[in-house]
Amino acid sequence: MNMINVTKTYLPPLEEYTPYLEKIWKSSWVTNNGPILKELEEALKKEFGVKHLFFMSNGTVVLQIALKALGLTKEIITTPFSYVATTTAILWENCKPVFVDIDKNTFCINADLIEASITENTEAILVTHVYGIPCDVEKIEKIAKKHNLKVIYDSAHAFGTIYKGKQLASYGDVSTLSFHATKLFHTIEGGAIITNNDELAAKIKLYRSFGHVGDEYFSIGINGKNSEFHAAMGLCVLPKVPGFIQSRKILFEIYDELLKNTGITRPGLPADTVYNYSYYPILFKSEELLLKVKDELIKNDIVPRRYFYPSLNKLPYLTGAACPVSEDIASRVLCLPMYQELLPEEVKRIVSVITPILASNN
Repeated sequence: MNMINVTKTYLPPLEEYTPYLEKIWKSSWVTNNGPILKELEEALKKEFGVKHLFFMSNGTVVLQIALKALGLTKEIITTPFSYVATTTAILWENCKPVFVDIDKNTFCINADLIEASITENTEAILVTHVYGIPCDVEKIEKIAKKHNLKVIYDSAHAFGTIYKGKQLASYGDVSTLSFHATKLFHTIEGGAIITNNDELAAKIKLYRSFGHVGDEYFSIGINGKNSEFHAAMGLCVLPKVPGFIQSRKILFEIYDELLKNTGITRPGLPADTVYNYSYYPILFKSEELLLKVKDELIKNDIVPRRYFYPSLNKLPYLTGAACPVSEDIASRVLCLPMYQELLPEEVKRIVSVITPILASNN
Protein backbone atom coordinates (compact mmCIF):
# COMPACT_ATOMS: atom_id res chain seq x y z
CA MET A 1 0.00 0.00 0.00
CA ASN A 2 1.17 3.51 -0.72
CA MET A 3 1.80 6.00 2.07
CA ILE A 4 -0.93 8.63 2.46
CA ASN A 5 0.44 11.80 4.04
CA VAL A 6 -1.66 14.52 5.65
CA THR A 7 -0.85 16.74 2.67
CA LYS A 8 0.95 16.56 -0.65
CA THR A 9 2.67 19.34 -2.55
CA TYR A 10 1.26 20.01 -6.01
CA LEU A 11 3.93 20.33 -8.68
CA PRO A 12 2.87 21.57 -12.11
CA PRO A 13 3.94 19.78 -15.28
CA LEU A 14 7.57 20.59 -16.07
CA GLU A 15 6.56 21.96 -19.46
CA GLU A 16 4.60 24.69 -17.67
CA TYR A 17 7.44 25.66 -15.35
CA THR A 18 10.31 25.39 -17.82
CA PRO A 19 9.45 28.50 -19.88
CA TYR A 20 9.87 30.60 -16.73
CA LEU A 21 13.27 29.00 -16.13
CA GLU A 22 14.27 29.91 -19.67
CA LYS A 23 13.28 33.54 -19.01
CA ILE A 24 15.32 33.57 -15.81
CA TRP A 25 18.38 32.09 -17.53
CA LYS A 26 18.07 34.57 -20.38
CA SER A 27 17.82 37.61 -18.10
CA SER A 28 20.08 36.38 -15.25
CA TRP A 29 17.62 38.20 -12.94
CA VAL A 30 17.02 35.72 -10.14
CA THR A 31 15.98 37.88 -7.16
CA ASN A 32 15.60 41.55 -6.04
CA ASN A 33 12.02 42.08 -7.26
CA GLY A 34 12.39 40.78 -10.78
CA PRO A 35 9.74 40.83 -13.52
CA ILE A 36 8.29 37.39 -12.70
CA LEU A 37 7.86 38.34 -9.05
CA LYS A 38 6.16 41.60 -10.05
CA GLU A 39 3.87 39.66 -12.38
CA LEU A 40 2.86 37.38 -9.52
CA GLU A 41 2.22 40.31 -7.19
CA GLU A 42 -0.05 41.95 -9.77
CA ALA A 43 -1.94 38.69 -10.32
CA LEU A 44 -2.43 38.24 -6.59
CA LYS A 45 -3.55 41.84 -6.07
CA LYS A 46 -6.19 41.23 -8.70
CA GLU A 47 -7.13 37.91 -7.09
CA PHE A 48 -7.68 39.53 -3.68
CA GLY A 49 -9.03 42.86 -4.90
CA VAL A 50 -6.55 44.83 -2.81
CA LYS A 51 -4.37 47.89 -3.27
CA HIS A 52 -1.04 46.57 -1.99
CA LEU A 53 0.41 43.06 -1.81
CA PHE A 54 4.05 42.22 -1.15
CA PHE A 55 5.37 38.76 -1.98
CA MET A 56 7.99 37.66 0.55
CA SER A 57 10.16 34.77 1.62
CA ASN A 58 7.78 32.96 4.01
CA GLY A 59 4.67 33.20 6.13
CA THR A 60 6.51 34.01 9.36
CA VAL A 61 8.61 36.95 8.21
CA VAL A 62 5.46 38.62 6.90
CA LEU A 63 3.94 38.50 10.39
CA GLN A 64 7.12 39.97 11.86
CA ILE A 65 7.27 42.76 9.28
CA ALA A 66 3.57 43.51 9.78
CA LEU A 67 4.06 43.95 13.52
CA LYS A 68 7.16 46.08 12.98
CA ALA A 69 5.52 48.27 10.33
CA LEU A 70 2.55 48.92 12.62
CA GLY A 71 4.96 50.05 15.35
CA LEU A 72 3.71 47.56 17.92
CA THR A 73 5.75 47.20 21.11
CA LYS A 74 3.34 46.22 23.91
CA GLU A 75 0.40 43.82 24.27
CA ILE A 76 -1.23 42.03 21.36
CA ILE A 77 -4.41 40.05 21.81
CA THR A 78 -4.16 36.75 19.99
CA THR A 79 -5.52 33.24 19.68
CA PRO A 80 -4.10 30.19 21.46
CA PHE A 81 -5.32 27.92 18.64
CA SER A 82 -3.01 28.45 15.67
CA TYR A 83 0.35 27.38 14.35
CA VAL A 84 3.19 28.40 16.65
CA ALA A 85 4.45 31.06 14.19
CA THR A 86 1.51 33.31 15.11
CA THR A 87 2.71 33.53 18.71
CA THR A 88 6.42 33.35 17.86
CA ALA A 89 6.18 36.45 15.65
CA ILE A 90 4.73 38.41 18.58
CA LEU A 91 7.48 37.24 20.93
CA TRP A 92 10.18 37.80 18.30
CA GLU A 93 9.14 41.44 18.03
CA ASN A 94 9.37 41.76 21.84
CA CYS A 95 5.64 42.20 22.25
CA LYS A 96 3.48 40.34 24.76
CA PRO A 97 0.89 37.85 23.51
CA VAL A 98 -2.36 38.02 25.45
CA PHE A 99 -4.34 34.86 24.79
CA VAL A 100 -8.12 34.96 24.46
CA ASP A 101 -9.98 31.66 24.27
CA ILE A 102 -11.64 30.36 21.12
CA ASP A 103 -15.16 29.77 19.91
CA LYS A 104 -16.12 26.11 20.33
CA ASN A 105 -17.92 26.08 16.96
CA THR A 106 -15.45 27.77 14.57
CA PHE A 107 -12.22 27.23 16.59
CA CYS A 108 -11.35 30.88 15.81
CA ILE A 109 -10.93 33.45 18.60
CA ASN A 110 -14.10 34.08 20.60
CA ALA A 111 -14.71 37.73 19.79
CA ASP A 112 -17.13 38.05 22.73
CA LEU A 113 -14.17 37.57 25.11
CA ILE A 114 -11.77 40.08 23.56
CA GLU A 115 -12.82 43.28 25.34
CA ALA A 116 -12.32 41.75 28.79
CA SER A 117 -8.62 41.31 27.98
CA ILE A 118 -7.98 44.83 26.68
CA THR A 119 -5.73 46.95 28.91
CA GLU A 120 -4.04 50.32 28.59
CA ASN A 121 -1.12 48.47 26.97
CA THR A 122 -3.15 46.70 24.28
CA GLU A 123 -2.13 47.84 20.81
CA ALA A 124 -3.51 45.28 18.39
CA ILE A 125 -5.50 42.13 17.73
CA LEU A 126 -3.67 39.39 15.80
CA VAL A 127 -5.86 36.38 15.09
CA THR A 128 -6.00 33.43 12.71
CA HIS A 129 -8.70 32.35 10.28
CA VAL A 130 -8.27 28.77 11.51
CA TYR A 131 -8.42 26.14 8.74
CA GLY A 132 -9.61 28.94 6.44
CA ILE A 133 -12.73 29.50 8.58
CA PRO A 134 -13.56 33.21 9.03
CA CYS A 135 -13.10 34.91 12.36
CA ASP A 136 -15.95 37.18 13.45
CA VAL A 137 -14.50 40.03 11.40
CA GLU A 138 -17.40 42.41 11.99
CA LYS A 139 -17.24 42.15 15.78
CA ILE A 140 -13.44 42.35 15.78
CA GLU A 141 -13.49 45.47 13.60
CA LYS A 142 -16.06 47.10 15.90
CA ILE A 143 -13.95 46.37 18.99
CA ALA A 144 -10.79 47.61 17.28
CA LYS A 145 -12.40 50.91 16.29
CA LYS A 146 -13.82 51.42 19.77
CA HIS A 147 -10.42 50.91 21.43
CA ASN A 148 -8.21 52.30 18.64
CA LEU A 149 -6.49 48.98 17.98
CA LYS A 150 -4.88 47.61 14.84
CA VAL A 151 -6.18 44.34 13.36
CA ILE A 152 -3.84 41.80 11.79
CA TYR A 153 -5.25 38.60 10.35
CA ASP A 154 -3.04 35.55 10.00
CA SER A 155 -4.65 34.30 6.80
CA ALA A 156 -2.19 31.46 6.20
CA HIS A 157 -5.09 29.03 5.66
CA ALA A 158 -7.50 31.44 4.01
CA PHE A 159 -6.45 31.56 0.35
CA GLY A 160 -9.61 31.14 -1.71
CA THR A 161 -12.14 31.47 1.11
CA ILE A 162 -14.76 34.11 0.31
CA TYR A 163 -16.66 35.84 3.11
CA LYS A 164 -19.61 38.08 2.27
CA GLY A 165 -18.44 38.38 -1.32
CA LYS A 166 -14.83 39.32 -0.50
CA GLN A 167 -11.65 37.31 -0.24
CA LEU A 168 -11.27 36.56 3.46
CA ALA A 169 -7.63 37.61 3.35
CA SER A 170 -8.63 41.14 2.31
CA TYR A 171 -10.06 42.01 5.76
CA GLY A 172 -8.18 43.85 8.51
CA ASP A 173 -5.58 46.63 8.61
CA VAL A 174 -3.08 43.98 7.52
CA SER A 175 -3.48 40.39 6.43
CA THR A 176 -0.65 37.92 6.06
CA LEU A 177 -0.48 34.77 3.97
CA SER A 178 1.70 31.68 3.82
CA PHE A 179 2.55 30.14 0.47
CA HIS A 180 4.41 27.17 1.94
CA ALA A 181 4.53 23.98 -0.12
CA THR A 182 1.79 22.42 2.03
CA LYS A 183 -0.74 25.14 1.27
CA LEU A 184 -3.63 25.20 -1.21
CA PHE A 185 -1.74 27.86 -3.18
CA HIS A 186 2.02 27.64 -2.84
CA THR A 187 5.29 29.03 -4.14
CA ILE A 188 7.37 26.26 -2.48
CA GLU A 189 8.37 28.73 0.24
CA GLY A 190 6.76 32.13 0.42
CA GLY A 191 4.25 34.48 1.95
CA ALA A 192 2.62 37.85 1.44
CA ILE A 193 1.40 40.94 3.26
CA ILE A 194 -1.82 42.60 2.17
CA THR A 195 -2.88 46.15 3.07
CA ASN A 196 -4.91 48.96 1.56
CA ASN A 197 -3.05 51.63 3.56
CA ASP A 198 -0.59 53.60 1.39
CA GLU A 199 1.59 54.81 4.29
CA LEU A 200 1.85 51.35 5.78
CA ALA A 201 2.61 49.86 2.36
CA ALA A 202 5.53 52.26 1.92
CA LYS A 203 7.00 51.06 5.24
CA ILE A 204 6.49 47.40 4.37
CA LYS A 205 8.19 47.86 1.00
CA LEU A 206 11.25 49.32 2.71
CA TYR A 207 11.32 46.79 5.54
CA ARG A 208 11.27 43.94 3.01
CA SER A 209 14.49 45.19 1.39
CA PHE A 210 16.81 46.24 4.24
CA GLY A 211 15.25 49.72 4.50
CA HIS A 212 17.02 51.23 1.50
CA VAL A 213 16.48 51.90 -2.19
CA GLY A 214 19.74 51.82 -4.11
CA ASP A 215 22.17 54.02 -2.17
CA GLU A 216 19.45 55.89 -0.26
CA TYR A 217 18.76 54.62 3.26
CA PHE A 218 15.43 55.39 4.91
CA SER A 219 14.75 52.98 7.79
CA ILE A 220 15.58 49.71 9.44
CA GLY A 221 14.81 46.64 7.38
CA ILE A 222 15.29 42.93 6.90
CA ASN A 223 15.71 40.60 3.95
CA GLY A 224 12.14 39.50 3.26
CA LYS A 225 12.57 39.24 -0.51
CA ASN A 226 11.71 36.17 -2.53
CA SER A 227 13.11 34.83 -5.80
CA GLU A 228 12.03 34.61 -9.43
CA PHE A 229 12.01 30.81 -9.11
CA HIS A 230 9.44 30.87 -6.31
CA ALA A 231 7.33 33.47 -8.09
CA ALA A 232 7.36 31.33 -11.23
CA MET A 233 5.97 28.40 -9.25
CA GLY A 234 3.20 30.68 -8.00
CA LEU A 235 2.26 31.74 -11.52
CA CYS A 236 2.03 28.07 -12.53
CA VAL A 237 -0.11 27.13 -9.51
CA LEU A 238 -2.45 30.15 -9.32
CA PRO A 239 -4.70 29.27 -12.30
CA LYS A 240 -5.22 25.78 -10.87
CA VAL A 241 -6.62 26.92 -7.50
CA PRO A 242 -10.34 26.93 -8.45
CA GLY A 243 -9.98 23.34 -9.66
CA PHE A 244 -8.12 22.38 -6.49
CA ILE A 245 -10.94 23.77 -4.36
CA GLN A 246 -13.56 21.87 -6.35
CA SER A 247 -11.61 18.60 -6.05
CA ARG A 248 -11.20 19.08 -2.31
CA LYS A 249 -14.90 19.85 -1.93
CA ILE A 250 -15.73 16.45 -3.44
CA LEU A 251 -13.33 14.72 -1.05
CA PHE A 252 -14.83 16.64 1.89
CA GLU A 253 -18.28 15.42 0.97
CA ILE A 254 -17.05 11.82 0.82
CA TYR A 255 -15.42 12.15 4.25
CA ASP A 256 -18.58 13.75 5.65
CA GLU A 257 -20.82 11.01 4.31
CA LEU A 258 -18.61 8.17 5.53
CA LEU A 259 -18.08 9.69 8.98
CA LYS A 260 -21.64 10.76 9.73
CA ASN A 261 -23.27 9.17 12.77
CA THR A 262 -19.87 8.13 14.18
CA GLY A 263 -19.74 10.69 16.99
CA ILE A 264 -17.06 12.74 15.24
CA THR A 265 -17.67 16.46 14.83
CA ARG A 266 -16.03 19.22 12.78
CA PRO A 267 -15.77 23.01 13.14
CA GLY A 268 -18.63 24.97 11.63
CA LEU A 269 -18.64 27.70 9.00
CA PRO A 270 -20.22 31.13 9.50
CA ALA A 271 -23.05 32.04 7.15
CA ASP A 272 -22.10 33.76 3.86
CA THR A 273 -18.86 31.76 3.57
CA VAL A 274 -17.63 30.11 0.39
CA TYR A 275 -15.04 27.72 1.78
CA ASN A 276 -11.64 26.70 0.38
CA TYR A 277 -11.55 23.18 1.90
CA SER A 278 -7.95 23.63 2.96
CA TYR A 279 -7.96 21.07 5.81
CA TYR A 280 -10.15 18.27 7.13
CA PRO A 281 -10.06 18.51 10.94
CA ILE A 282 -12.14 16.12 13.05
CA LEU A 283 -12.87 16.35 16.77
CA PHE A 284 -12.94 13.20 18.90
CA LYS A 285 -14.79 12.68 22.15
CA SER A 286 -11.52 12.27 24.04
CA GLU A 287 -7.77 12.56 23.61
CA GLU A 288 -7.47 8.86 24.40
CA LEU A 289 -9.66 8.03 21.41
CA LEU A 290 -7.71 10.41 19.17
CA LEU A 291 -4.43 8.72 20.10
CA LYS A 292 -5.87 5.27 19.38
CA VAL A 293 -7.01 6.38 15.93
CA LYS A 294 -3.76 8.21 15.20
CA ASP A 295 -1.66 5.18 16.11
CA GLU A 296 -3.79 2.84 14.00
CA LEU A 297 -3.66 5.17 11.01
CA ILE A 298 0.13 5.32 11.21
CA LYS A 299 0.28 1.51 11.40
CA ASN A 300 -1.63 1.52 8.12
CA ASP A 301 0.76 3.97 6.41
CA ILE A 302 -1.60 6.92 6.83
CA VAL A 303 -0.12 10.04 8.40
CA PRO A 304 -2.58 12.47 10.06
CA ARG A 305 -1.50 15.51 12.08
CA ARG A 306 -2.44 16.96 15.46
CA TYR A 307 -3.01 20.40 14.04
CA PHE A 308 -2.99 22.45 16.27
CA TYR A 309 -1.39 20.95 19.32
CA PRO A 310 -0.63 22.05 21.96
CA SER A 311 -2.78 25.06 22.73
CA LEU A 312 -0.27 27.91 22.43
CA ASN A 313 -0.93 29.28 25.91
CA LYS A 314 0.65 26.03 27.16
CA LEU A 315 3.97 26.49 25.35
CA PRO A 316 6.79 25.76 27.82
CA TYR A 317 8.68 29.01 27.19
CA LEU A 318 5.89 31.45 28.07
CA THR A 319 3.17 31.97 30.64
CA GLY A 320 -0.34 32.41 29.31
CA ALA A 321 -3.76 32.62 30.90
CA ALA A 322 -5.90 29.49 30.96
CA CYS A 323 -7.89 28.94 27.75
CA PRO A 324 -10.02 25.91 28.58
CA VAL A 325 -11.85 25.65 25.25
CA SER A 326 -8.65 25.85 23.22
CA GLU A 327 -6.85 23.42 25.53
CA ASP A 328 -9.70 20.95 25.24
CA ILE A 329 -10.05 21.19 21.46
CA ALA A 330 -6.28 21.06 20.90
CA SER A 331 -6.19 17.76 22.80
CA ARG A 332 -8.96 16.20 20.69
CA VAL A 333 -8.53 17.53 17.13
CA LEU A 334 -6.83 15.64 14.31
CA CYS A 335 -6.39 16.66 10.67
CA LEU A 336 -6.94 13.84 8.20
CA PRO A 337 -5.21 13.74 4.80
CA MET A 338 -6.55 16.39 2.43
CA TYR A 339 -5.12 17.37 -0.94
CA GLN A 340 -6.60 17.59 -4.41
CA GLU A 341 -4.78 14.50 -5.71
CA LEU A 342 -6.14 12.30 -2.91
CA LEU A 343 -8.34 9.60 -4.44
CA PRO A 344 -11.88 8.77 -3.24
CA GLU A 345 -10.67 5.19 -2.74
CA GLU A 346 -7.95 6.49 -0.43
CA VAL A 347 -10.50 8.46 1.59
CA LYS A 348 -12.48 5.24 1.99
CA ARG A 349 -9.33 3.45 3.08
CA ILE A 350 -8.64 6.12 5.72
CA VAL A 351 -12.18 5.98 7.08
CA SER A 352 -12.14 2.16 7.11
CA VAL A 353 -9.32 2.35 9.66
CA ILE A 354 -11.12 4.92 11.82
CA THR A 355 -14.67 3.63 12.02
CA PRO A 356 -14.04 0.25 13.75
CA ILE A 357 -12.22 2.04 16.55
CA LEU A 358 -15.05 4.52 16.94
CA ALA A 359 -17.63 1.74 16.94
CA SER A 360 -15.77 -0.20 19.66
CA ASN A 361 -15.59 2.91 21.86
CA ASN A 362 -19.25 3.92 21.69
